[in-house]
Amino acid sequence: MKNKILIVASNYYEEVMKNLISGSTNFLSESGFDYDVINTTGCFEIPFLIKKNINNYPGFIALGCVIRGETYHFEIISNECARKIMDLSVNSNKPIGFGILTCDTFDQAILRSDPLKKNKGKEAASACVNLLKENF
Repeated sequence: MKNKILIVASNYYEEVMKNLISGSTNFLSESGFDYDVINTTGCFEIPFLIKKNINNYPGFIALGCVIRGETYHFEIISNECARKIMDLSVNSNKPIGFGILTCDTFDQAILRSDPLKKNKGKEAASACVNLLKENF
């Protein structure tokens, strides 16, 4: 699986996720990388699935979306996901493209996931691929 990347995607916001996955998979295909996609219900589960598969792939892409609500939940999920994904990357010495959107509104998430605009899925795939090409 030298050129195969695992995309772990939270499908909580289905439209946003379709856009992020599209941006990632299109970039990976154009770059000569194969990929597998695992879906999960929320962003909090993404680090677990990456850890479970850490020995099976040279790189990963984490895709999800957390939208601010009226409680502290947004900060907990956003901060802990980012922290654990960084820990996994550093401890495993494997790149993990970070494509988890943290937005104030659903409209912001749509804009940041739109394949024709600021698609963060493509950016996360690019980060992962560039690290693999430069460092391995």
